[in-house]
Amino acid sequence: MKTNMKTSLVLHLLRAIIIPVLVAYPIAIRAQTGNTKYGNFALAHDDTGDNNSAFGDNALTIVTGGSDNTAVGWWALANNKSSENTAVGSGALRWNIFGIDNTATGYEALGENTYDSTTGARGDRNTANGAQALWNNTVGSDNTAVGNSALQGNRTADNNTAVGSNALFSNTGPDNTAVGFSALYSNTTGNLNTAVGREAMVSNSIGYYNTATGVSALRNNKSGFLNTATGLDSLYSNDTGYYNTADGVSALRNNINGTNNTAVGLNALYHNTSGSSNVALGVNAGSNLTTGSNKIDIGAAGATGESGKIRIGTKGTQNATFIAGISGKTVANGVGVIVNANGQLGTVQSSARYKDGIKPMDEASEAILALNPVTFHYKEDLDPEKIPQFGLIAEEVEKVNPDLVVRDEDGKIMTVRYDAVNAMLLNEFLKEHREVDEQARTAKQQEARLAKH
Repeated sequence: MKTNMKTSLVLHLLRAIIIPVLVAYPIAIRAQTGNTKYGNFALAHDDTGDNNSAFGDNALTIVTGGSDNTAVGWWALANNKSSENTAVGSGALRWNIFGIDNTATGYEALGENTYDSTTGARGDRNTANGAQALWNNTVGSDNTAVGNSALQGNRTADNNTAVGSNALFSNTGPDNTAVGFSALYSNTTGNLNTAVGREAMVSNSIGYYNTATGVSALRNNKSGFLNTATGLDSLYSNDTGYYNTADGVSALRNNINGTNNTAVGLNALYHNTSGSSNVALGVNAGSNLTTGSNKIDIGAAGATGESGKIRIGTKGTQNATFIAGISGKTVANGVGVIVNANGQLGTVQSSARYKDGIKPMDEASEAILALNPVTFHYKEDLDPEKIPQFGLIAEEVEKVNPDLVVRDEDGKIMTVRYDAVNAMLLNEFLKEHREVDEQARTAKQQEARLAKH
């Protein structure tokens, strides 16, 4: 009897204490809604979170207020205290605490995503799809990693996109895009790089503002910046070179530290290593160049080590040149342009500062007196219209004075140095003129003597 009375008294006391508390603080003790769990210790410590789904041992095992999370896999989102995260795979988002809006699919994907207790920074809005993708990310946000170990080393950097196994594997820099197996693999602090293709920019560490499109494009770049490489192996060996543009398979392939180069075409500037400010356009254009600078090669392979030259076309391939805007245009203070057997253009310099061994021509010009001027027309393949021409036969001139003819690379006679003939003609005219003047003076003197008598 006494026992029943004590029990009744205890129940009355409990009602008197608990019911007012539940009325005054209805949220303090409530049942969570929309939660689903399956597995040992799944959602084991959930206090107030709603709409969480946990499948797997220790999945979402610690949730204090987090909602709308989905965890599938052993220890997936195990330490989570935030909301709107999705983790699929063993250890996926395992250490995430306060990060929100993260999606991790794969073994240990975003496994280390945590927060900085000093600054309060946290990793949000990351997407990782692949085993250990974004595995070491702590507070980096807005990153996307698709592929095995993609962005694995990223910790604090934001706004990176890596698609492909090991893409941006070692990254710590922001705003990079890598698409392809091991693209930007070694990138650390480099930022604003774009690499598309297997092993594109695989060695880059601190280089920035680079764009590489193609398998192994800018493969060995480490600190070079503001380079653009498009095509298989383009700028393959570049290390520290900057401001280079390579468009074409193996364009600027061997460039190491050359700068300000532009190569467009298969193998363009292929052998260039340290030359700078070169322009090459066309298949194999400038491909012979190694260290020269300030070259322009258009459809020409160029020459090893030369600088400051312009080469257009390939001898034996092109057989005529047409340039608009020249014919009929007068240059009042200009000089004539000549060409040698190698196709080099230039003008004849007449200033004394360019000359040595200056002496009177004297009798040397008498050779022109043996020349035989003729009229002719060129053969039909050269001039179908057969326009009448006036000039000399180079072979005949060579017999009179070998210095008055021009030969090709094989030593065959090609043409006459008409500019030299003109100078010799002037000398002969002046000689004759002096003789006439002398004769006139003599005649006057004789007339004067006769007049006295």
